[in-house]
Amino acid sequence: MDHKTEIVVMGLGYIGLPTASIMATKGYRVVGVDLSAEIVNTINGGKIHIVEPDLDILVKSAVNSGNLKASLAPEEADTFIIAVPTPFAATEDNPFAPDISYVEAAARSIAPFLSQGNLVILESTSPVGTTERVRDIIRELRPDLFESTLNHHLSSAVFIAHCPERVLPGRIIRELVDNDRVIGGIDKASATKARDLYKSFCSGNIFLTDARTAEMVKLTENTFRDVNIALANELSMICDLLGVNVWELIELANKHPRVSILKPGPGVGGHCIAVDPWFIVAAAPMQAKLIRAAREVNESKPHWVVERVRKRAERFVKPVIGCLGLSYKADVDDIRESPAMEITRNIMKLGLGEVMVCDPYVSSARAGFELHDLEKVVCEADILVVLVDHSDFSDVDRDLLKEKVVIDTRGIWR
Repeated sequence: MDHKTEIVVMGLGYIGLPTASIMATKGYRVVGVDLSAEIVNTINGGKIHIVEPDLDILVKSAVNSGNLKASLAPEEADTFIIAVPTPFAATEDNPFAPDISYVEAAARSIAPFLSQGNLVILESTSPVGTTERVRDIIRELRPDLFESTLNHHLSSAVFIAHCPERVLPGRIIRELVDNDRVIGGIDKASATKARDLYKSFCSGNIFLTDARTAEMVKLTENTFRDVNIALANELSMICDLLGVNVWELIELANKHPRVSILKPGPGVGGHCIAVDPWFIVAAAPMQAKLIRAAREVNESKPHWVVERVRKRAERFVKPVIGCLGLSYKADVDDIRESPAMEITRNIMKLGLGEVMVCDPYVSSARAGFELHDLEKVVCEADILVVLVDHSDFSDVDRDLLKEKVVIDTRGIWR
């Protein structure tokens, strides 16, 4: 490995910062770029702005070594990695159209700094065709990096590939290294060039394909989980109507050697599973009927939970409602697309009673309202709503719950 290789990582969020840090500890000289001066200053101080196990140690080590620095603007490098958000861009015709404006902006930002032989990697989970859009933007801004061949096709002097992240918050550092990767190039040479980079820090298998297939692979992985979670969530609503314990039902059904039903919850959150299936629906609305139905089931679940809380609150004059958890999954601070956050805000909006909220991983500043410690919420609440299965919540003394109405959407107190 050339230890002088320079890498620019565009975006210092949940994927960009761990990726930049790991590469820096492997000897690469890395510049991480973010639009937020606060984030840039935090990282250059050897600290982090997100909660992720072991990331603080990794960032501090990378910064102290001199191999990682954060900046508000890119600079010349050998490799450019784009790891920026790809949210929705609601339109009148399509409320779930993908928004690739951040990717496009990143491509425009790096274009002036590109040289012949550079590698551009899109890591952001993206709709099919986005990697080609990155290529087109670079071609528009830097025609000097493309030349006509004998058969009038344009040949690129830069390598462009898509390598979608496949990590789980809470285990990002380990999974960036251990997980298998899929790399799709705009041509075979680009895929091979990207593979050589990832082989330097990934111990998992690396599979090469074209860019469009790689984009669809990531969307399909998250769609698979979304469809299976939808089955569990739909079963939970049916079981509630029929007076059946859904947790026991799923546990017994999974005794079958070819059945593996996931656990239900208050909905589906996170930037990936709650978002990516819509990219497929937006691309093929007439064909993606099952995918759309699964999304609709999972998006309806928070409303169903709120309705259960409303009905139980009617039994009290002025109930205290304790909401436990705001993040989208256990033991992380990530509130992106969190159904727990949606449910809590809706309960507050409806004015069903005094709402007390606890989440040991999320600050009051991020939540946008006051948070309380667990003991206080459990003691004072008339109604307890478990929205996230944080480890702290599972150890609550069951004797304290006997006189309370409990709505456990995660099954941790069953």
